[in-house]
Amino acid sequence: MAFGQPSGPPATAKQLQELLQLLNAAGHTDFRDARGPLGFTQRQAGGKFSRDEADAFIARLHEEAEISEAAGDIPAPVAPAPVAPKASAAEKSLKKVPSEVLAAELQSRGWVVMEP
Repeated sequence: MAFGQPSGPPATAKQLQELLQLLNAAGHTDFRDARGPLGFTQRQAGGKFSRDEADAFIARLHEEAEISEAAGDIPAPVAPAPVAPKASAAEKSLKKVPSEVLAAELQSRGWVVMEP
């Protein structure tokens, strides 16, 4: 068997559709989005599963859904988009310096400076 290849016949379209619906219900947008939380391989994140793998993940997602329904859990919220890092004090102070002064300082340090 080649590296990264499924160990059986490919999953049916019906299995993939059911698996995707369960992933959506669990709060994931697609296979790639669920890769980390569910432990998918790179191949599986691309939507390629063997029949046995698809059955196992379908069973796992059904069990998790039943457990959370029984416990009355609310699905975990989707993580917010990453926030741009805040500018440091040095970066803030450099924004106040005119471009010509910055260019002259860089040239004095041996840098080549051009206008955009």
